[in-house]
Amino acid sequence: MEERKIKRIMPKKVSKQKLLEVTGEIKAPDKISDKVLEDVTDVLKEIDVEEISELFKQVREVAKYGTIEEFLDTSFPSGYEIVEEYWVYRPFAKVFILFSKESNDYLYYLSEPVLDKAERYLLYEVKELVRNKLIYGKVEMKKADKDRILEKALEEVLEEYDLNVDKQTFHKFLYYVRRDFIGFYKIDGLMRDPYIEDISCDGWNIPIFVYHWNYGNMQTNIKFDRRELDSFVIRLAQRSGKHISTSNPLVDATLPDGSRIQLTLGKDVTTRGSTFTIRKFREILITPVDLIRWGTFSSEQMAYLWLAAENGKSMLFVGGTASGKTTSLNAVALFIPLNAKIVTIEDTRELKLPHMNWIPAVTRESFTGDERGKIDMYDLLKAALRQRPEYIIVGEVRGREAQTLFQAMSTGHTTLSTFHADSVEAAIHRLEYPPLSVPRSMISALDIVSVQAQTFVGGRKVRRNLEIAEITEIDPVTKNIKTMTIFKWDPMTDTHRFLLNDVWSSKVMRDIMLFKAWDERRLVEEFEKRKMLLEYLVEKGVTATEFLRIMKAYHANPEEVFRMVEVEYEAGS
Repeated sequence: MEERKIKRIMPKKVSKQKLLEVTGEIKAPDKISDKVLEDVTDVLKEIDVEEISELFKQVREVAKYGTIEEFLDTSFPSGYEIVEEYWVYRPFAKVFILFSKESNDYLYYLSEPVLDKAERYLLYEVKELVRNKLIYGKVEMKKADKDRILEKALEEVLEEYDLNVDKQTFHKFLYYVRRDFIGFYKIDGLMRDPYIEDISCDGWNIPIFVYHWNYGNMQTNIKFDRRELDSFVIRLAQRSGKHISTSNPLVDATLPDGSRIQLTLGKDVTTRGSTFTIRKFREILITPVDLIRWGTFSSEQMAYLWLAAENGKSMLFVGGTASGKTTSLNAVALFIPLNAKIVTIEDTRELKLPHMNWIPAVTRESFTGDERGKIDMYDLLKAALRQRPEYIIVGEVRGREAQTLFQAMSTGHTTLSTFHADSVEAAIHRLEYPPLSVPRSMISALDIVSVQAQTFVGGRKVRRNLEIAEITEIDPVTKNIKTMTIFKWDPMTDTHRFLLNDVWSSKVMRDIMLFKAWDERRLVEEFEKRKMLLEYLVEKGVTATEFLRIMKAYHANPEEVFRMVEVEYEAGS
């Protein structure tokens, strides 16, 4: 994943107070001479403010905790070298990506504070005492005060039992108490890592595996023994509001942060022991600009999808597991007019939209064994049709809700959804046959099918849009559904090719021309404007917040936004 970092330009004159705020280290500002201040200011003009702050953070950490080598575990396996390192919880948890030339393999190494044998024993005893104090002591529990409550409880325990530890050991203990009581125990650092998508534990005493954005599947240096893993799986179920036991050893749930989790307990159904798989909820909003920058789509494809989403065309994003279907669906949904009424239907909340007029609906499991109280996607979809939405977004079509969804398309509702299939033909085939059994006449109401996959480019695993196709009509002779491919990915050059001679040759674009009362020249002009704006935003490296602000400005006054981009382009050339 490419970093989206925008340099902050320092003003020509930096005030003394501003300089102090940046560094946070100078204790006697009145003693700074104007000459020194000017010299420092000249240096600051050439350096990113964030880099300066980062530098002083490291200075403070070394002063407080000692060197990184002394404080963190850096006992890497032999034969591995560091290829990347970054903090996930400064200064207590740091990730090192290691690579072995001999085995041609990457290793994800989570480094935490080092404890010697005496400290480990003392920490075990201290944790028990803190737990007892929290359970039996008079502690006013407030959600916002969890960190402070734990810190205070630890201080009281050390004082009551006359356990004298130095400042560094105290902060080590505090980290592990927080990690184990309110965090995610051994995998807390993995849950904090924004580059990790999936965390998999395959059984007792087996290394945890993660899926990293940049390096794919990797083994970690973390393991659970039998007692730890069984206890942790039960705890994860409880945090998700579910019950897991030997009589009910399979559980699907959602963690409080929105991450999806699948749990098994014991070895009755998974023979290597208890397991868990966490599909992390992504807090970072992925925009169309990001997808273009990463090569998943081209600017032409996004301009095409922008026009389609803006003008009420129904789309289906298909692909295999972890191909990025939901990410692309969410990104394209950002093109929907901001005042449009949207209803989203999901098993687990994954979609994030900036729209105010939006009803996010999620399914609910049964309260009892006889399925009473269960609300599935079919129930939510029926309810959504009574809410008069302009757009219906379904997280994934997989059951009886498919017929209702395509009925909604046939009656004029714009729908967007994802579907498991590896091609347009496979998607149509799955939709037509049981258990979905959607009639062909209804499938023809679908406008666009976008196919995605995980593939390799230059030895690196990437996500690419393989094809964008349109459903054109039902052949009057063969009764088969006819499709037309608009864009296709060329794996040899890693480019997306536009297969038509003209934009208006597309059925979807012709429908938009008719709906908007545009001629061919106006359609091409609108298409090119959107393409140019997207390329401009990619070049500028805008963040998600900036993208949303520009889209809001576009919906308010599109001509002004396009005019601004044209001026920028002319100035650049």
